[in-house]
Amino acid sequence: MSSQIPSPRLTFVASERPEAQAARERLAARYGDHGVQDCDVVVALGGDGFMLETLHQNVATRRPIFGMNRGSVGFLMNEYDEDGLLERISLAEAAIVHPLTMKAVDILGQSYEALAINEVSLLRQTHQTAKLELTIDGAVRMSELVCDGVMVATPAGSTAYNLSAHGPIVPLGAQVLALTPISVFRPRRWRGALLRHTAKVTVRVLEPEFRPVSAVADNFEVREVVRVDIAETREIALPMLFDAGRSLEERVLAEQFSA
Repeated sequence: MSSQIPSPRLTFVASERPEAQAARERLAARYGDHGVQDCDVVVALGGDGFMLETLHQNVATRRPIFGMNRGSVGFLMNEYDEDGLLERISLAEAAIVHPLTMKAVDILGQSYEALAINEVSLLRQTHQTAKLELTIDGAVRMSELVCDGVMVATPAGSTAYNLSAHGPIVPLGAQVLALTPISVFRPRRWRGALLRHTAKVTVRVLEPEFRPVSAVADNFEVREVVRVDIAETREIALPMLFDAGRSLEERVLAEQFSA
């Protein structure tokens, strides 16, 4: 990293939290603020949600993003420290994230498309459980899954909603996706599957009028879907920067041994 960007030009973006906004003003005054189009690195100040928002906003520019935690969880963020920022970024380790593409069709036949860096999830909208059909690479693998929902998670997103739903933590270099059910009713013992990163997943909603289901790609939601196609978009590579010795790969590995 240091040979590519020995003295990076920075731009600072921040969440709406007061502490994040105050940090942005101090850092911009100290290190300069070059704007997204003229910078080498975007410094994101906030929490994990804001990091995802910043990644989405930089899909077109593909600028590396160095996050510093001015939020709550901060799993995707570096520790906040205003000193030595240029050196930290120059020595930082890059993690490349390939998002998922969600293509959804609703009950009226309207089509929607969105990217997901963490996961694409389908969730029941009412008190009625969802009934879903799961197809992988054109073959029906489960004709009826009765549940609260199901998700496909990237390795980077496997420690987020996927983990809270008892899905597996996926190492970044594993080249697999996690297919994880949410509150399964039938079949009771099914706990999900690991899929090759090239897998094409189709979820069809059974009885959509009686059992409405929404589909969410990170924070983009489509209501009353009847079909959702999910696949990794390998041609999009989004770089995140982490302090030397504190790479995202190391964090994901360490998470598997945490209490």
